[in-house]
Amino acid sequence: MNTVDLFLCKKEVEVLNRMEYHTAMMIHRHIVNELKTVLTEYPVVTILGPRQAGKTTLAKSMAGYQYSNLEHPETRVLAESDPVAYLGRFDGNVIIDEIQRVPDLLSYIQTIVDEDDRPGRFILTGSYQLRLREAVSQSLAGRTAILHLMPLSVAELLDAGLDQGTFDDYCIKGFLPRIYDKGLRPGRAYANYYQTYVERDVRQLIQLKDMTAFEALLKLMAGRVGQLMDYHSIAQDVGVSPKTIKNWISILEASFIVFKLPPYFKNFGKRVIKAPKYYFTDVGLLCFLLGIRQKTHVVRDPLVGGIFENLVVLECVKALMNKGEMADLYFFRDSNKNEVDLLYAKGRQLVPVEIKAAATFSPFFLRGLKKMATTIKQVTHAYLVYNGQPLSLSDNTDAITFKSVHTIFK
Repeated sequence: MNTVDLFLCKKEVEVLNRMEYHTAMMIHRHIVNELKTVLTEYPVVTILGPRQAGKTTLAKSMAGYQYSNLEHPETRVLAESDPVAYLGRFDGNVIIDEIQRVPDLLSYIQTIVDEDDRPGRFILTGSYQLRLREAVSQSLAGRTAILHLMPLSVAELLDAGLDQGTFDDYCIKGFLPRIYDKGLRPGRAYANYYQTYVERDVRQLIQLKDMTAFEALLKLMAGRVGQLMDYHSIAQDVGVSPKTIKNWISILEASFIVFKLPPYFKNFGKRVIKAPKYYFTDVGLLCFLLGIRQKTHVVRDPLVGGIFENLVVLECVKALMNKGEMADLYFFRDSNKNEVDLLYAKGRQLVPVEIKAAATFSPFFLRGLKKMATTIKQVTHAYLVYNGQPLSLSDNTDAITFKSVHTIFK
């Protein structure tokens, strides 16, 4: 038996015991129910999401699976050089972690599930959706369900009895499971996350030798969070072409570092703005990039409105993805500057959501919602998410706290 074989036998081909979770699984992930369902429907389930969002822990929580991690160099060498031998070592259901490291495996997995299409045969995880989505569409179309796991949500923390308190507490601590699992200091955790995953992954994907311009892009995006994207303006500030900026941002999006919120322009033609907005997948990383290290600095920061908006938008994204649904979310802004921060397309209806960081309610906050309600017939209910107390308002509008955002999607 050679070194690779010994490594696989001792380290990789292990049957997982349901009682051997990390502490992080004490925080019940809301996507678990959907995962269990699709494992009874499809031979392959693919879990996509950012680094350190908890994909491996989630997958390992399913009983009776062998496990293999393609981040291990020896394992990856065997998978690349002899995929038949690699896959032949698993005699039952298997989790293959970071499948994007050896995308050619997907063709061999297709052959296996075509011969044996028992549901739940494979759980695959990946941290880079662009390359993996393309490979999945070619090899596993109709054979796999795709789930997206984001970092922890406020709702998940509340359910676990881990209420962090105020909006600024959540922003500083962020939502990486390891921070809660291991009791890590958020500032150090996000510094390590940035250096280990953001820089490393980006270097691999775009083969940058000098990270200076890319770091400038990230900080500019942090400083303009929630604003209309102006590629030409950012290109001038960074010192590269607009095409390069678009390429870099597409990689950030595909790596789940940022989330693109597109504008809603159906039936409005040229009257609406068509530039997207971008938010960071984890508001903790946003605060790190802005140099915010203490909770008292959050509410004093001139970007507090954008930070609060980032938190709320991503809570909406998590609520939908944890149900196995696409984040069918938009914003609206027309040429007359009529604007609504968020639109949720619920079937043929639209649910507008206005987001304000203020702790005191003002009727002025409802201006955009009222304008939209008179303009679009599909609007039947609207929400104001702010930093104050819940209020039931007239005209089918509710004012809710940021901790209740998930209730919009029930």
